[in-house]
Amino acid sequence: MTTTMPTTQSTTIPSTTHQPALAQNLMAPGTRSAADAVRSLPGSLRSEFIKITSVRSNGAIAMLAIAVSGFATWAVANFVTDEVLTTAEVFTFATVFTAVFAAVAGILMFSSESQHGTLSPMMTAQPSRAVIAVAKTIAAGSFGALLGLIGMAAAIAGSALAGIEFGDTSTMASDGGRALLFTICASVLGVGIGMIARHSAAAISGLLVWWLVVENLLSVFVSERYARFMPFSAGNAMVGAATGAERVDDTLLLSATENALVFGGYALAAVLIGAVLLKKVETD
Repeated sequence: MTTTMPTTQSTTIPSTTHQPALAQNLMAPGTRSAADAVRSLPGSLRSEFIKITSVRSNGAIAMLAIAVSGFATWAVANFVTDEVLTTAEVFTFATVFTAVFAAVAGILMFSSESQHGTLSPMMTAQPSRAVIAVAKTIAAGSFGALLGLIGMAAAIAGSALAGIEFGDTSTMASDGGRALLFTICASVLGVGIGMIARHSAAAISGLLVWWLVVENLLSVFVSERYARFMPFSAGNAMVGAATGAERVDDTLLLSATENALVFGGYALAAVLIGAVLLKKVETD
């Protein structure tokens, strides 16, 4: 009698040795290298710029910047009669308002993600929190630059409608550069505040109250030697908008570069703090 031995099928376990690096990174985000994160930055930036152009609030903010800058400059050119004004002198006048819009836009770039439930999918698609922070910061600074440019263009148009002379253009490049830096830093500061607060209403109201109320009150009670280092005192001084603490003795005035370093330092600190808090989401 012949005995038939049972045959056993060999089970082959698929090897993951040859899986693409991207798939391995998605399965084990913690193993991603710094080089992987750097290579993923262009994709994150592309995503952020798509959001900027598709979110309606950004279009509304841009229209407000144009309207407010144009009207404010037209009004100043029309109703200030105690001195002869030129377009070259007033085209950065409304940058303070544009910077407010830029800061609000920066806040919304992150806080809206948190409130509308898109933050978790974004972090799943991009495990590197550093890449998210850098992409948001670059996108915010770019939008702040755009707001600064269209704000100054609207101001030039407003002054032209008022019929004033264009004036000496020799200082327009330096004045415009400082105004542009102000709106860029304001937008970066906003995205940093958004990463810290993660709540649109709280972040925007806190920013506006500090900017428009608290600093003006502090400038009355705090020594001019220290008040000049408050964030928006330095920011306003970048474009020659003297309010409260900026009206100091000439010996205490900071240079344009020093004011830029002070305000830019606050913006950088806000982003770094926000990035650290964002990193905790990954480790909690």
